[in-house]
Amino acid sequence: MRCRQQLVLLTLAAVVAAVAAQVPSLGPCPEMKTMDEFNVNKYLGRWFQAERYFSLFEFAAKCVISNYTDSGDGRYLVVNKHVNALSGLKSVIQGDLHVMGRQDESKMTISFTSVPVPMDLPYWVLGTDYDNYAVVWSCSNFGLFSTRNAWILTRAPNASLEVMQNAYSVVDRNGISRAYFIRTDQRNCGESSRH
Repeated sequence: MRCRQQLVLLTLAAVVAAVAAQVPSLGPCPEMKTMDEFNVNKYLGRWFQAERYFSLFEFAAKCVISNYTDSGDGRYLVVNKHVNALSGLKSVIQGDLHVMGRQDESKMTISFTSVPVPMDLPYWVLGTDYDNYAVVWSCSNFGLFSTRNAWILTRAPNASLEVMQNAYSVVDRNGISRAYFIRTDQRNCGESSRH
């Protein structure tokens, strides 16, 4: 009976992980090189999602914007906004970003407090120039497999080819597959979704 309960818990954990990140892989999370001397204050502000790995919570999402602010009490607040391309409904998800170690490390966790099942997820900035692009990685281990997610964020809604090439160089340097990336539609978003 105990073995059955453990199997049920493992299955439940896998389902929860599948909702958070939709690229399951056999084996543990790969080692990733995060940034040295990361400056979280320069990272704050508005970012547009240029590309992402598929995830259920962003199904059919367009006009995706994230805004990071300093709450003043050691926490960083995150507000993600998007429009569902199928229904036209707007969604807002709020959360907290926590630095895991020293203030100059880019290994953080993010927890979305406005979702039914809040959980802490890895949020690692693999590379950014702060003014144009950022590459973010998340991976969680679940026994014999892991779930992986990646995002390319840009300061402009439609980044130039040069900016995207700089982001892709971070992706390639870390051995992240480009095959899973989906371009985020940032067209016809209107001014209301930009704030």
